[in-house]
Amino acid sequence: MACVRKWRGKWVVDWRDPSGKRFIETVDGDRDAAKRRLGEILKTGEQAASKRLTFKDYAERWLENFAKATIKQSTYAEYERAFKVHLYPLFGSKPLVKVTRKMVREMIAAKQQDQRSQSTIKNILAPMRGMYNQAIDDGDAFENPAARVGKFNKRKDPAMQINPLTREEVKTLLDKTREKSPHWYPLLLCATRTGMREGELIALTGANIDFRGQFIEVQRILSRGELTTPKNGKTRRVDMSGQLKDVLQDILSRKRAEALRNEMEKPASERRDTATVVNEAMDDWLFKTPAGTQLDPSNLRKVFSKLLTDAKLRRIRFHDLRHSFASLLIGHGESLPYVRDQLGHHSIQITVDTYGHLVPGGNRQAVDRLDDVTIRTAETTEADTRANVA
Repeated sequence: MACVRKWRGKWVVDWRDPSGKRFIETVDGDRDAAKRRLGEILKTGEQAASKRLTFKDYAERWLENFAKATIKQSTYAEYERAFKVHLYPLFGSKPLVKVTRKMVREMIAAKQQDQRSQSTIKNILAPMRGMYNQAIDDGDAFENPAARVGKFNKRKDPAMQINPLTREEVKTLLDKTREKSPHWYPLLLCATRTGMREGELIALTGANIDFRGQFIEVQRILSRGELTTPKNGKTRRVDMSGQLKDVLQDILSRKRAEALRNEMEKPASERRDTATVVNEAMDDWLFKTPAGTQLDPSNLRKVFSKLLTDAKLRRIRFHDLRHSFASLLIGHGESLPYVRDQLGHHSIQITVDTYGHLVPGGNRQAVDRLDDVTIRTAETTEADTRANVA
């Protein structure tokens, strides 16, 4: 409670401190003077409360009251883990307003020393930066120690370490899979022809395929058991090759035929109309287990490992199929903006950082073409004349 009022003919300020203790202060002047004094008292009290508020106290409050309602569940889980594993041990007991940019720089240096990747450090800083932005808006902090610290988190290696398959290795993998494990061939073909993420492949349905436009609409991703929007929160269209188009058309034709056949086995009184049955088949998962259930990411990775063994190929991650797709596109002369759009990267910088080193380099003839033709021709003629005289 805090107010201004008249008491015994004078204006007073009546308030309680955070402990609940009541104070009444007489003010020389009128009502406006009393209001100004109340504002000073409240501001001082808020600043004092902010100094007592610890980093951990505010972080827990921010996660529960702000982050949970505004970000995806998977992102919330990452934020919560970043606080518990990386930030609380360093800053948890410190007053919120006493954490400095120097402390953050020292944390970045320590994480780099521990061989943490640039992206890992960025993920640690993201919730901290967001929390302090909110604290500034609330008046609980005056500066953000995690803002504009990207220059301290520069990657020291020239390119992200990726392990793509070559064109020949991709062909070997697909051929052996079609021969020994044909159930998994369409999924692997889709992975190597589109560069889609593992969770995006699992979340695909027949309704996401546009055969006339020859593209796939990536609308969802399975992340930590939850169906949500793709990584950057945006849907995208991925071009579909002719070979992939034929394979997916065959899958969906068989799905529709099976659904209609099962419907016809029902009593006539229980059968639904054809359009309903077909739409239901189209809304079903495009890729399933051999038993007809939804794919599980962990089990899919085990299957992939076995397929690599069957094909006698080196061990890579399933995610490296995405890198294989990108590297093969670049090898065929496609631009980085096109690769960015197909992969769904948030910015071209991510694409450049990951695959820029794969772009074919220039040559001597390229820089020669920048020269002025007339001058270059005259210089060449003069040089040839001197050579003949000699």
